Amino acid sequence: MKMTFRWYGENDKVTLEQIRQIPGMTGIVSAVYDVAPGKVWSVESIERIKRLANDAGLDFTVVESVPVPEEIKLGGPDAEELIENYCENVRRLGAAGVDCICYNFMPVFDWFRTNLKNELPEGANGLSYDEKELAKLDPLSGEFSLPGWDESYTKNELRILMERYSKLGEEGLWKNVERFLRSVIPTAHEAGVNMAIHPDDPPWGIFGLPRIITNEQNIERFLKLVDMPENGLTFCTGSLGASPDNDLPKMAKKFARRIHFAHLRNIAITGYREFHEVAHPTECGSLDMFAIVKGLVEGGFDGYVRPDHGRMIWGETGKGGYGLYDRALGAAYLYGLFEGIKKIGV
Repeated sequence: MKMTFRWYGENDKVTLEQIRQIPGMTGIVSAVYDVAPGKVWSVESIERIKRLANDAGLDFTVVESVPVPEEIKLGGPDAEELIENYCENVRRLGAAGVDCICYNFMPVFDWFRTNLKNELPEGANGLSYDEKELAKLDPLSGEFSLPGWDESYTKNELRILMERYSKLGEEGLWKNVERFLRSVIPTAHEAGVNMAIHPDDPPWGIFGLPRIITNEQNIERFLKLVDMPENGLTFCTGSLGASPDNDLPKMAKKFARRIHFAHLRNIAITGYREFHEVAHPTECGSLDMFAIVKGLVEGGFDGYVRPDHGRMIWGETGKGGYGLYDRALGAAYLYGLFEGIKKIGV
């Protein structure tokens, strides 16, 4: 297991020097953020991130993420050209020493929350999701901004995009992800890179959009589309754990050898499709973090880990879910879980 920390580049309020001081921390998870999806990243931009990380005593071997353009997901006329650009990014990252790429295949919206500053009893605040609040939102109104939403879309462009996805449906999305994998995974194999798809977050459809990486059955189907070791999973407990139907310890053990990256955090489920993010330890939420880590260890997991979304604590402000303090506490907690489970052989 290698502990890592998400870093959003030189404008991130969390510095590389601070990350380096977290016990057990080996590297950063980052990306080239100033290039539009579908374009090729420059070698110079990739090497700069690597140099900055190495100068701070950290590795840069995990990218999160190389975004998949909507036209690839939709199977549009430009899909082949865009897939080739994606493959070139995989080659360039592999040549720079990156051996794990996290990405997702979620239509339009990335991870989605209805409240970015949910107040918690201990005085902290964090991210939350409530299906009842979602029902009040209209993505075509132009009146709200959400994480993971490409705000460059005009209302008309967004309307057309959502209509196209509605016609495509889940099976159409499955067809297009297979087309993507059949080009990208062989390229990744040649480049020495593991591809790790992130589950849909939350793991159900929103605004009528199809979502497919949601549960054990669908993950198994996905891994078999191109059954090569490089075709793997980012095991995100906060995403998959939002559905009580997902048995996370079982899934962790079952898929461990195809899990290349683990996003580990806890959430508290408070109702039907209603949850909020909490501190990482088991006692703080609805997920048994000990059992999940135990499943990973027993299954033979040996990939990258990062503490996922943290609360804002001790007066910290910044990018929702991505402050320093609570994620640093989470990293220390997770490191201790892995060490204890491995040493006592539970």
